[in-house]
Amino acid sequence: MWNLFKKFNSNKPVGVELDLNNIPKHIAIIMDGNGRWAKQRNLPRSFGHKAGVETIREIVKECNKLNIKYLTLYAFSTENWKRPPDEVNALMKLLVEYLKNEFEELHSNNVIINSIGDISMLPLICQKELKSAYEKTKNNTGLTLNLALNYGGRDEITKAVVAIAEDVKKNKLSSDNINEDIISKYMYTSGMPDPDIIIRPSGEQRLSNFLLWQCAYSEFWYADINWPDFKAKDLHKAIADCQKRERRFGGIK
Repeated sequence: MWNLFKKFNSNKPVGVELDLNNIPKHIAIIMDGNGRWAKQRNLPRSFGHKAGVETIREIVKECNKLNIKYLTLYAFSTENWKRPPDEVNALMKLLVEYLKNEFEELHSNNVIINSIGDISMLPLICQKELKSAYEKTKNNTGLTLNLALNYGGRDEITKAVVAIAEDVKKNKLSSDNINEDIISKYMYTSGMPDPDIIIRPSGEQRLSNFLLWQCAYSEFWYADINWPDFKAKDLHKAIADCQKRERRFGGIK
């Protein structure tokens, strides 16, 4: 039994048992609640985002330890540009700091640093750091960390439709051959499995334009806890809860 079920430890026992034969390949997380966390402590919202980076560090380490192959973090949506300029600038600065401060450790732990979304709209320094991190880690074989930046599910699907139409027009693709597999190849997550689990802390229960194409049969897990307070034990609980569910993908078992 111990070979099938084992308690994983980070700094302390997480308190749940995981089925090692049923570890998800891909987990996606909507990192929600940074602002609420800061407000509860009478702090500026930027402090919540900084605290959220510490959670990213812990969860990335834990996913790598669990041999999860893909972790997608919703970091900045296409709608987040509507936020106050000071907050947007603080988020962009945090992104650059995270990539610079965490690169060596991520690289040494065999993590691939990837981004999904239209990063051409980000400040040039952000684009430079993201591209550099990817080029230096793309041949790693461990966890792929997808940072969803200037990402929106509808925007992704729209761009895929436009690209498909252009390829049909150029006779690179026949409209008769377009199916779900072909469409998936035009998504930012091309070549990756769809998320097994989508996690959203903070108590909100909506997708917020995240991975709309990819989430068709994802399991959803919500928690009344803000992202900066989300710990490895919460990740384990989400996985354990979803392992108990029967995934039928529209069929009958």
